[in-house]
Amino acid sequence: MLDNQRFLLLAEYNQWMNSNIYQVCSNLSEYELKLDRKAFFSSIFLTLNHIMYGDLAFLSRFTGDPEEVPELGEELAPTFSTLKSRREMLDLRIIDWTKSLQSDWLAVTQTYQSKVDGKFRTVPRWVLVTHMFNHQTHHRGQVTTMLAQLGMDFGSTDIPFMPQFLVG
Repeated sequence: MLDNQRFLLLAEYNQWMNSNIYQVCSNLSEYELKLDRKAFFSSIFLTLNHIMYGDLAFLSRFTGDPEEVPELGEELAPTFSTLKSRREMLDLRIIDWTKSLQSDWLAVTQTYQSKVDGKFRTVPRWVLVTHMFNHQTHHRGQVTTMLAQLGMDFGSTDIPFMPQFLVG
C-alpha cells in the first residue's frame, strides 16, 4: 500500500535532523563551515547546500513548480545564516507537500532528466520520493562525520529518538 504516512515520517525526520545539525553548525564560524575537509562536497557548508539542491530539484520535478532549480553545484546562499533560513522554510514546504501525497500519484511513473548525467529515466514516483529522503540522509551522514571529526555532539540520528516517540 502506497500512502503518505511513511513519507510524512521521513519529512518530519528530515526537519528534526536538519534542525539539530544546523543548530550544532551555528557554533562554527563561516570559515570553519566552508573549510575544505576533503569530503565529497569539500565542506560542511557545501554539503548542506547540496542537500538543499537535491530537495529543490526533486520538489520541482514532483510539483511542476516554476521556481527555477539552480545548477548542480551552485551555492544557494552566500552565508550559513541565509542557508539555515532557507532550509527551515524548505523543510516546512516538504512536510506540507508530503501531507498532500496520494497513493494513485505515488504509483505513477515519472520520466525526468538527471542533472548529474543528463540521461532520462522513468521511475515510479514512490521510488523517487524515497530517493529524495534517502539522498538527504546519505549526505547528512557526511556532515555528521565532519562534525564528529571536530568533536561536536549532534545527538542521535535514529528515527525512534525523535521527540514524538518519547514516553512521559
